Amino acid sequence: MSKGPVTRYKVEVQDGAKTSRREDVVVTEEPLELRLEWPGRPPEALVVTMRTPGSDFELAAGFCLAEGFAVRPDAIRTVAYCTDSVLTREQQFNTVTVTFDGPPDREPPQRYGVTSAACGVCGQQSLDELAEREYDPVDPVEAPLDLVLRLPDLLRDAQPTFGRTGGLHAAGLFTTDGRKVVVKEDVGRHNAVDKVVGWTVLNQHSRKGLVLALSGRAGYELVQKSVAAGIGMIVAVGAPSSLAVDLARKFGITLAGFTRGERCVIYSAPERILR
Repeated sequence: MSKGPVTRYKVEVQDGAKTSRREDVVVTEEPLELRLEWPGRPPEALVVTMRTPGSDFELAAGFCLAEGFAVRPDAIRTVAYCTDSVLTREQQFNTVTVTFDGPPDREPPQRYGVTSAACGVCGQQSLDELAEREYDPVDPVEAPLDLVLRLPDLLRDAQPTFGRTGGLHAAGLFTTDGRKVVVKEDVGRHNAVDKVVGWTVLNQHSRKGLVLALSGRAGYELVQKSVAAGIGMIVAVGAPSSLAVDLARKFGITLAGFTRGERCVIYSAPERILR
């Protein structure tokens, strides 16, 4: 089966004139093939994404919500690993099938192809499709400044695999009084967000009034996923991109970046961060 979130290696460390040998723990990166099926259509591969094994069903559900295939709360009937006899056991745990109760809320493209851990499904075709979608308004979220400034530490405290490897991104949903709802780690920033959103989908947990915390930068695709999920505030440790800021302002999402220590930069809807 899949290796799990970390892989162990024997390594050699060169430190000045000193050489030592030890075991090192490295974050696992493996492909996950996502297949879609619904009544009258057999499972067909849609995309292969490079991810850290773990929370694969949440990743699949969050991806389907972000891409507009599962807008209705009950659109997804089941999410399961593939059991095709032609697949090896390892391949079975790297292949997930999402079964819908009927045709998806948006017609999937023929196939996205392969995406790396560095970026989500993007490109001009995806941007054109996003412009055509009609999203529901995002409910505004108000949160105190001290909570915004504490979120990076609260997120970091919930990253056990990062503590072992130093090689993972994280995304988390928190209440405005600092209670952790869910935190997920992944080698890909977009996968981490899909995992936390997918967790809410599969657990039928409301996202209203929650704040999304990001361990890295806030790119366009992460803000788009927040729009699709109806999340009204994003707090990132890193920088946003211009497209991310434009999208956040368009939908009234509060977006804070460079959130470290006692400082943050608020790029959109600053009035909702309460001093």
